[in-house]
Amino acid sequence: MKIGAAQIESVVGDVDANIERHLHWIAKGKEAGLDMLVFPEVSLVGHHGGYHLLTAAMRRNDPRLLKLAEAAGEMRVVVGFIEETNAAQFYNAAAILHRGALVFIHRKVNLPTYGQLIEGKYYAPGRYVETHEIDDKWHAGLLICADMWNPALTHLSFLHGATLMITPVSSGIEAVSPDFDNPGGWALTMRFYSMMYGAPSIMVNRVGIEESLTFWGGSRIIDPFGRELAEAGTGEELLTATLDYEDLRRARVQLPTVRDSNI
Repeated sequence: MKIGAAQIESVVGDVDANIERHLHWIAKGKEAGLDMLVFPEVSLVGHHGGYHLLTAAMRRNDPRLLKLAEAAGEMRVVVGFIEETNAAQFYNAAAILHRGALVFIHRKVNLPTYGQLIEGKYYAPGRYVETHEIDDKWHAGLLICADMWNPALTHLSFLHGATLMITPVSSGIEAVSPDFDNPGGWALTMRFYSMMYGAPSIMVNRVGIEESLTFWGGSRIIDPFGRELAEAGTGEELLTATLDYEDLRRARVQLPTVRDSNI
């Protein structure tokens, strides 16, 4: 399976402008022959999209989302947006688009309210950790940014059968504190989970500057042994790598974390 990270900059609160940017990178992903393309967290609204909650939120059947799904064709595309549901509830959500439809959605469970992060002010927390079946071998776990900093959620995703971890993030260098190394923390976290659970992972960050946050990019694709297959720089780019399920089989025989887990 050939997967890619669309490391991009978003226009804060401007869904229509970001739709056009996504169409551009989806076309590039199809040209590269990707089976899956992943965009950053809340890619359709920007990190501070919550400021524009009432105008930037979309329901899952929004024609603009379906337009992206049509453009995706046979490629699976993961986009981030603000989902509005019944009773005017709003979620930081990531959707998998495929063959003209929204086929899977995850609502962020862990909403950070520390440092310069105030997501709890805008979004309701998600309640579920589920996986998406791509085929008989590949099952995608999808967790958004701070979800990965709650080890119980990651553990649950792998025990639900995930064989690929998809992680859209919105990580600014200054987000937590001057003492906290966000780029180094993400590199360590993604390598640890892939090695521990014997599964490849893809982490996709944004770039650019929004208010006082500098988004450093650094998107990466990790193999089941915790080795980096590809790593992005600090600008917009399309990062790609090819995953082999046989690598996962070997990794899980050698280190059977999933088999031996008993909560």
